[in-house]
Amino acid sequence: ILGTDTEGRDMVARLIFGLGISLLVGFAATIVALTIGVAYGAIAGFVGGVIDDVMMRFVDVLYSVPFVFFVIVLMTVVVTPDPVLRLMLIFAAIGAVEWLTMARIVRGQTISLRKKEFVEAARAAGARPLEIVFRHIVPNVLGPVVVFATLNIPVIILAESFLSFIGLGVQEPLTSLGRLISDGARQMISAPWMLIAPAVTMLVTLLALNFLGDGLRDALDPKER
Repeated sequence: ILGTDTEGRDMVARLIFGLGISLLVGFAATIVALTIGVAYGAIAGFVGGVIDDVMMRFVDVLYSVPFVFFVIVLMTVVVTPDPVLRLMLIFAAIGAVEWLTMARIVRGQTISLRKKEFVEAARAAGARPLEIVFRHIVPNVLGPVVVFATLNIPVIILAESFLSFIGLGVQEPLTSLGRLISDGARQMISAPWMLIAPAVTMLVTLLALNFLGDGLRDALDPKER
């Protein structure tokens, strides 16, 4: 339906496979960012004081480093011929820098919750600090976190597409939307469908994920109820 690439491979099949890889990177890296950011932000907000200041200054320092630069350095330093291991490295690399904003959001929510009655009741019942954080505070901050994670998936997909476009992302025989766009850009004169098809797929996917995030934000916003 959409023609073939320069190797004679069906573009529809390549698009479906590439879309799956891009979504896998987006969701997997978001899970990594959620795991690190929620734990880090909740602990910093609950403990407070000097420890909170030191932990958040560390976040500020990491914020000053462009995340794409960090990922590019990591991808060029750790060289592996295995495309699956390289894909897992992309998960870890992007997720390891996308947790910073997550940590700030969770920290702010934790600061507003740590003096609530249910937290004081858990403390009076003899619950340990980590138990209070992960059993009582974290479940109450998941609403904003889920919304942010949904809106963060398109950002991660774009980051992976950029890395694949410049040759530092997904490698053959695997492919992604960014890789397909990169291949299509080199053939845009002789085979424009190779560029148009993955570009339109990328556009529709990002719009759908953003609409999903906006819908979740409205659904979980207590002011809208």
